[in-house]
Amino acid sequence: MPPAAPSQESVRLRAAFSVRVRPVADRAAPRGYQLRGIRRISDSAGLSRLPRGTRAWPARYGRVRGVWMRAPGADPNRGALLYLHGGGYVFGSPRSHRTFAYRLSKRVGVPVFLLDYRRAPEHPFPAAADDALDAYRLLLAQGYPPEKLLVAGDSAGGHLTACLLGDLARLHLPQPAGAYLVSPWLDLTVASASRRDGQQRDPFLSPAYAAKCRDAYVTNTPWNHPRLNVLGAGKSGWPPILLQVGGTEALVDEARQFAGSHAATELEVWPGQIHVFPIFSNLPEGRDATNRAGEFLGGLLTGCQ
Repeated sequence: MPPAAPSQESVRLRAAFSVRVRPVADRAAPRGYQLRGIRRISDSAGLSRLPRGTRAWPARYGRVRGVWMRAPGADPNRGALLYLHGGGYVFGSPRSHRTFAYRLSKRVGVPVFLLDYRRAPEHPFPAAADDALDAYRLLLAQGYPPEKLLVAGDSAGGHLTACLLGDLARLHLPQPAGAYLVSPWLDLTVASASRRDGQQRDPFLSPAYAAKCRDAYVTNTPWNHPRLNVLGAGKSGWPPILLQVGGTEALVDEARQFAGSHAATELEVWPGQIHVFPIFSNLPEGRDATNRAGEFLGGLLTGCQ
């Protein structure tokens, strides 16, 4: 469970992001040289070497592309996890999130498929949502029963994960065993995040930049479109969900609203933590949150062997 107070490591990280990252994010735009730069910076996070015995290989199945990640000991017979990376729908990739995927594979004990979904502004809605749905259908077609499938995503990938669950419900397709949402961006109007940011400034996430990313993704589509409005969606039949969010985030209120609309959501608000803090393996809270996710998701697969 979340600690009562943040570690010194997380306090220092929060201060660094507040001074160095948030001011840049407020002025940035998801286009041109700025977008190319942030994509390169984001992908550089995946340059670290993976532990010995880890297997990672690219895969393409028609239009579905991605990278499989299997930590030592992960058993494909136990199941698989579909991971949808964050990045405001405009940056992020399997490369940027491969270390986190390794950690999830290790903790849950299954291989992870990092989907390389199409990004905006080159590919606006519904490209990413269609890719996520196609990837889930692919895993079903490969022989994974739904009770052995898990889905997860961070930030915009958390929104995409919730969109996928909504699509499955509308299409009467089987739901996965469970889902994991990491600092999900759930309100594309950005109204909730803007209000929260006005009360307590988010040290990392910029609502202004989020609104620009939203415009790049949805273009002329109404924000209350059934495939986008996950907060207003009926969630009957949705699987158990673990939702982790940092206490400093502008996304806290919408996380609470989502949890209130789905009784099977376990909401964890981690005091003093920044946006997508579980990705930071150098933080004690990041490691603890990932361990907690492993317990939650692995527990959903127990008995499905």
